[in-house]
Amino acid sequence: MPAVPGIPRVASATPALLAAFAAGVGVLQTRASLPGMPWVAVAVALAVLAVVARSRLRQCAHARASTSVSLAEPPPWHWPAFAAAALAAAVGGFGYAAWRAEARLADALPPAGEGVDVVVVGVVDDLPDASERGVRFAFAVERVESAEARVPSRISLSWPAARPGDEREVDVPDLAAGERWRLAVRLKRPHGYANPGGFDLEAWLLERNLRATGYVRAGDANARLDAFAGRFRDHVQRARERVRERIALALADARYAGVVTALAIGDQRAIPDEQWTVFNRTGVGHLVSISGLHVTALAALAGWAAAALARRSTRLTDRLPARHAGAIAGVAVAGIYTMLAGAEVPAMRTFAMLATGAAGLLASRHGTSGVIWLWALATVLAFDPWAVLSAGFWLSYGAVAVLIYAGAGRAGHDRASTWAGRFIAVLREGARTQWAVTVGLVPFALALFGQMSIVSPVANAIAIPVVTLAVVPLAVAGIVVPLDACFVAAHAVLAPLMGVLEWLAGAPAAAWAQHTPLPWTLAAAAVGVVWLLAPRGVPGRALGLIWLAPLALVSPPPPPEGTARFTVLDVGQGLAVVVRTHRHALVYDTGPRWHEAADAGSRIVAPFLRHEGIGRIDALVVSHQDLDHAGGALSLLRAVPVARLLSSLPPDHPVVGEREGAPADRCVDGMRWRWDGIDFEVLHPPAAYYRDARAKTNDLSCVVAVTAGRSRVLLAGDIEARSEMRLLHEARDALAADVLVVPHHGSRTSSTPAFVAAVDPAVAVFTPGYRNRFGHPRPEVVARYVTRGSAVVRTDRDGAITFDAGSSRIAGVERARAVGARYWFDLPTGVGGLPD
Repeated sequence: MPAVPGIPRVASATPALLAAFAAGVGVLQTRASLPGMPWVAVAVALAVLAVVARSRLRQCAHARASTSVSLAEPPPWHWPAFAAAALAAAVGGFGYAAWRAEARLADALPPAGEGVDVVVVGVVDDLPDASERGVRFAFAVERVESAEARVPSRISLSWPAARPGDEREVDVPDLAAGERWRLAVRLKRPHGYANPGGFDLEAWLLERNLRATGYVRAGDANARLDAFAGRFRDHVQRARERVRERIALALADARYAGVVTALAIGDQRAIPDEQWTVFNRTGVGHLVSISGLHVTALAALAGWAAAALARRSTRLTDRLPARHAGAIAGVAVAGIYTMLAGAEVPAMRTFAMLATGAAGLLASRHGTSGVIWLWALATVLAFDPWAVLSAGFWLSYGAVAVLIYAGAGRAGHDRASTWAGRFIAVLREGARTQWAVTVGLVPFALALFGQMSIVSPVANAIAIPVVTLAVVPLAVAGIVVPLDACFVAAHAVLAPLMGVLEWLAGAPAAAWAQHTPLPWTLAAAAVGVVWLLAPRGVPGRALGLIWLAPLALVSPPPPPEGTARFTVLDVGQGLAVVVRTHRHALVYDTGPRWHEAADAGSRIVAPFLRHEGIGRIDALVVSHQDLDHAGGALSLLRAVPVARLLSSLPPDHPVVGEREGAPADRCVDGMRWRWDGIDFEVLHPPAAYYRDARAKTNDLSCVVAVTAGRSRVLLAGDIEARSEMRLLHEARDALAADVLVVPHHGSRTSSTPAFVAAVDPAVAVFTPGYRNRFGHPRPEVVARYVTRGSAVVRTDRDGAITFDAGSSRIAGVERARAVGARYWFDLPTGVGGLPD
């Protein structure tokens, strides 16, 4: 169709509509609540209008091109129609995503169904993740056998093994994908920790359609009903499982067996944390997943082979050109590999782009790479509207968008007539590509992870060809050919590469870590990237670096002099508080340790500190040695420099030993210090408590009072009635506070009426775990604070609690679940004893 001056062509209208649809889907995922169904119906109607408007634009362009009517000026209604079509597509995308979200959220566990034993029949719906702690797996529920019980269609379950000290053994069977089981389970609604800059578990569960979590109850009700359910998905998952088992047997004691498994079938759960640290510090984490590069390489190889074979058959090429046969074969191989890889976003994006390009080739309608990218974007979001919530989505689509933009208008450069010249041109083009991706992904990396790799260009220059041309083909060959030697060879090639990456990751300056960038600095960085990667001839491209500078140079402002900012983190059943002054930071307790490989120090506290731009802890106070308070201390000490440790821990405690001669003091009443106009005072325990063999660990809790101007905050650890009585007798005048972090999470052994009356807080902060087994906070304890007029906030219901203490009393109390509210957030009511 000829171009019509001044009128958007169909070729240009389609990208705008695709981009608008994708934008509408993305905007929905930022909303705190879903629109009502009438609005969704309006959105669907507007989506239909977008299609009609696009069709009308096409018809008009054809009509004007075939007549003698002057084309100098378009009819006045064309641009409004174009804008209306784009707006309608955006609203249509918003409505479509809202409809999908409404349907998914409707498949929910009722609040009354939490903590109740139910018997369900269903299928193991994914690869089980077995460990010493038991096994975790997704379970597709087919029917519920318990009367009047309602269970979502897909849930996440754990089958826990016996722990050390358990009186009875728990027999955890070997589960396999595709098996049908009858199970007695106890469930709860999706509920994660809500902290600034933290991982959103509820969004992760929503995207994977896991609408409840729980565990299998021991008993005779549990039974395997069928060894194989026979659904299509079961065949795919069973095939992946067989490959995983073969790799595990072939590489039983191999150090990097988990990486080979990830490259073969996309299962990354066997990769240990220390190897992830290497990948993150070197910027090659994208290679460990089934990336678009891997899918593209295999599809290209399959397409080339199919086209070569087709050219040998004139009978075939008479019916189907060799290029078309190659395109079909490439897309088919990409689709199979994407399914084996677990259909993660990078692989899905690549498959969608390959399928779009192949469809255009078969239909003789060739589109630009940008149009193909947009079709892939819209297709993936139509299939999975929640893909925008994953980091892989932004890194995958962002990298390809950068490459498309950086390569625009550069075809034909660096041509050479000799082999040496061509080789140099290839190296130059590879360096230019790596430079474009590195620069282009800087805003994404800092926004998503708070860090970027400095050695990434070198690491990727080495790793990309090795992984793409050797490790992945060998791993995939092991899937196709029943020879375990392929996996052994893949590991043999991978091992020296990992040695190089570990050496690079060990460099002190291997990675740059910082605060989460402010929104306006991300917008400025986008301008800088566009300018830096602009085609040749654009003047002053190096000036784009100036637009990138605010990402690192502009940080969230600290509290002013004389003001302290408190953040009571949501760590579940435990405690972690960050106190920040103008130039100093104190961490009070480090949250629980969940198991040997995970704790709140590394998963919650350290990421929060990085999010806030706090690179050093001036004082770490570990109130006492209970694991729900000290469990994250070791990992936090290893992740963040700590100037001083203050605790009630015994001298032989591992946390004290980790200091290796650095200051590690016992907290004793009477200790005082002053930072930036803020006074800190230790009120408990007295030195005599350390010599009392009968003293419970809870009663050794370090109690710290923080005074900022006219405001006072009391951090009480887990002190119980005995310690409260001692404080009432010896330090009553020091107890009054505006904010109290309630002792022992609201246990009935603490918060005696006399203590509550003496503190008389305006705000009482409870830190219980969601649906914890102790029943914290106890209803009678909550009532004591409510009766005195205290405002009650709770981390299990409100997420992290942030407030400022200064000359104007307590100001700016923020609840993480309210400030960053999203429509999928679970907002429990009446949990743990708090009245609705």
